Amino acid sequence: MDAVADLRTVANEYENVRERVESIGVQKHEAVSEAYHEMLDLFDRYEERATDWDDFEGYVEFQSQLVDAIEGLPDDLPARDAFEAADEHLHQQSLSESDFERARADLQPAAAYADRYERINELREQYHDARYAVRQERDELDERITRLERIKRFGEADLDAPVDRIREPIDRYNETINEDFQAFVQEESARAVLSLVASTAAYPLIEYRQPPESVLEYVKTHPAGTESIPSLLEYAEYSRSKLDHYVENAQALKAAVGTNRTYLNRLDGGPLELVWPPPQAATLQFQVRERISVVGRFAPEETVARLRALRAMSEIPAYDDLRESALARDELNDDARQRLQNGTVERDLEQARTKRDHLDDVLREFSGPE
Repeated sequence: MDAVADLRTVANEYENVRERVESIGVQKHEAVSEAYHEMLDLFDRYEERATDWDDFEGYVEFQSQLVDAIEGLPDDLPARDAFEAADEHLHQQSLSESDFERARADLQPAAAYADRYERINELREQYHDARYAVRQERDELDERITRLERIKRFGEADLDAPVDRIREPIDRYNETINEDFQAFVQEESARAVLSLVASTAAYPLIEYRQPPESVLEYVKTHPAGTESIPSLLEYAEYSRSKLDHYVENAQALKAAVGTNRTYLNRLDGGPLELVWPPPQAATLQFQVRERISVVGRFAPEETVARLRALRAMSEIPAYDDLRESALARDELNDDARQRLQNGTVERDLEQARTKRDHLDDVLREFSGPE
């Protein structure tokens, strides 16, 4: 499917029909269309009764409705003579199906107005849809250009640079923070752990899923909240009679902990990790700052020191180049490297830009119906 060709076809037909409609008047077309469809509806409702010799009442009702409909038409209505011709053929002492067929044929000039009015509305929607399709194609090209520019940029990076200089400190921190957080969960109270997780809502670069309100409220307000999360999860497996020996309110624990078992089991140090490849220096510095504020509340000083070292690492002059090399290694597979070497990326990029410019011109040319 050629979205541009479809747009041109629809736009050209729309303009042709629009010129015809506007030369007579949109409102007049609308009035004829409304009168035409009302007349057809009248025929459909009364044809069976008006042609039935045994239903004189139906015949009379139809003639009365027909008179009202014709007299209600504006004098300057286009194709008014078509309605009058139909009316003349139906003003007979007896009516047959052929009379109604002839009346419908008499209305063909009015039908032409109705068809144009309906068609202009259909084309308006088709015009919008066709333009949207071109816009989507243009946006997809924009995304493709961004990807190709990214590959081209990484093709200029030093793939042999010593990126382990920045990777190893990040890996060591990530490994340590997960161990520290697991120890925190195992050893400290559920109240302390969930309160810390809840506090990360103030740090937008630490993406913890917030504790469910029911379990957070429970550990804050019940004595069992001083137990560890593993202990609470174990308690939630007990029968109610057994659990009565361990906590004051067995039902409250089962309701709060039992229904949030999946959340509690999945709680780990993942959101406190740092990603690889790393972000830009300024972003890494913000991430480290937020993590120090949180990690310092439960982890050993050694882990916090590693975060400080990462912040210092982001400030070295070589960081940006090493990061670019890390991104390039992660981004460029064998196929991408081959395409860079044989010039395919550059050629594809030039073609995509040319086509995007063409689509921009098309969108400006066919700005859409009013």
